Amino acid sequence: MARKTGSHAEITGPAIREAALRLFARSGYAAVSMREIASEVGVRAGALYLYTPDKQTLLFDLMREHLETLLAAWRMAKVEGAPPERLENFVRFHVDFHLERRDAVFLAYMELRNLSEDNFAVIEELRRAYEEELEDILEAGRATGDFEVADARVTTMALIAMLTGGHVWYRSGGRLSRDAIQKIYWDLTRRMVTK
Repeated sequence: MARKTGSHAEITGPAIREAALRLFARSGYAAVSMREIASEVGVRAGALYLYTPDKQTLLFDLMREHLETLLAAWRMAKVEGAPPERLENFVRFHVDFHLERRDAVFLAYMELRNLSEDNFAVIEELRRAYEEELEDILEAGRATGDFEVADARVTTMALIAMLTGGHVWYRSGGRLSRDAIQKIYWDLTRRMVTK
């Protein structure tokens, strides 16, 4: 369906995504209606369907956008070098990226259960691609003798859970700077994987 002349799609579309992200993170996907999203944006509920076919697609698009942004940012930030240097880079990147995206992180990790099977498969593939970046670093460190990990996959999942958790309690302007938090998480990680 064509939009009317004078449509503000470049404003309304992002506003819908921002409102949905905020509401899904605050109340949970299942508790938020399309009508509530429309009200938050200041449009009629029917207008939402000019921008998304349904609520499931909106959830999926938000999660996919977050993970694609994460992967692209990581590919720009990652460094070559010895496994310890690569691991420190990963830890610092992951913590920094996730601290400033509370709602998107919550959605990406807590609302997987609400995705359709096909959408879940796409999101799981993106998550797995990112997780494999860390797993590869751990495997490389195990091969060089820099790291001692019994199972690189389990260690990957444990580290990602730990490193991601900061988004729950971190507040800008709080007691610790982001750099200090990155340093603490790097120290914890290093202790977990070295002899």
